Amino acid sequence: MAQPSFLRYENSMVPDLPLVRTTYRGASTCGGDIVFVVNPRGANGRTGEEWKKLLPYLRSRLSNDCNICQSLTSGPSHAIDITREAIQEGADAVIAVGGDGTLHEVVNGFFWAGKPVCAQDRAPTHTTALGLIPLGTGSDFARTFGWKDDPHEAVERIAKGLKSRVDVGVISKGSSEPHYFINDADIHLSAKAGYYASMYKRYGKLCYVFGTLRGFIGHNNRDLKIRINGGEWEIFPKVTSLCIGNAKFFGGGMKITPNADPRNGNFEVVILQDFKWYDFIIKLNKLYTGRHLSEKNVCLRRALTIEVEEIVGSDGIYSYTSVAVTAIFTMTNKDEGKYKKELNWTKGKGYILSR
Repeated sequence: MAQPSFLRYENSMVPDLPLVRTTYRGASTCGGDIVFVVNPRGANGRTGEEWKKLLPYLRSRLSNDCNICQSLTSGPSHAIDITREAIQEGADAVIAVGGDGTLHEVVNGFFWAGKPVCAQDRAPTHTTALGLIPLGTGSDFARTFGWKDDPHEAVERIAKGLKSRVDVGVISKGSSEPHYFINDADIHLSAKAGYYASMYKRYGKLCYVFGTLRGFIGHNNRDLKIRINGGEWEIFPKVTSLCIGNAKFFGGGMKITPNADPRNGNFEVVILQDFKWYDFIIKLNKLYTGRHLSEKNVCLRRALTIEVEEIVGSDGIYSYTSVAVTAIFTMTNKDEGKYKKELNWTKGKGYILSR
């Protein structure tokens, strides 16, 4: 039987490709080897064009003892392979240049077979930093930190060498390799919306609105049982979407989990029930401003552990199966070690998207 769908698997979807880098030198205090992973096709090609314009400024801001390496992606999941190889070769930082999709792949490149990737010829204490120059369609993760869509400001942050620790979500599904996310994970409609949005990228940030409306076509809500932190089971009828936020935004600026903080060790969980397409249109402004939490068909939870089970007889349209499937969300926090964040998807008729 078919298994629940996960978009952007950790495993590479393209043949092994050589890591082709262009190295520059240029003047700052950051030091080290920095690899910029660039998605030239991002934002309908705008990422590649903006990157070319940004390069002279970037080179002027980085010091003479800092190797600037650019690696262009050639297809889905190539950024994962580039990142892993860069870390193994001892890079001091890997910077995602693009949108949330590129960042998502770079984050997955920091891990392999459930463990962090390590440099082969560096001290055990050596670590590689993750960075971002937001040049994509959505750039939702950057919004959580209040960063502007200004690549020059991003270069300044890199030049200053400022660092902070953030949480990373881990999804484990059966015997499959773990999958990682830094922004959010979605089930049902919001997952479909993310999938369909890729078909409307020519409309910029509106692609997420069009993707959501397209997702409503043929969509059936689900009746779910949900247990938070090992407590009592709760029944949520007619669930349209379940959003698990490590950060605040998704969908090109929708503040879906407005209280989420990627540094506090918690997920914010938002459950939308019995939403119709016209509800989405009417409440669109509230979704963008984070004021939707007061709506009667919106439930909010904060959790370390989430168990989700579909009630027998609830309609499903994707990946029909009765095989029990468990997706476990785990996160590492800077001071508290590892927090367990679990989503036990036991009746697996799910459609899941993580970013």
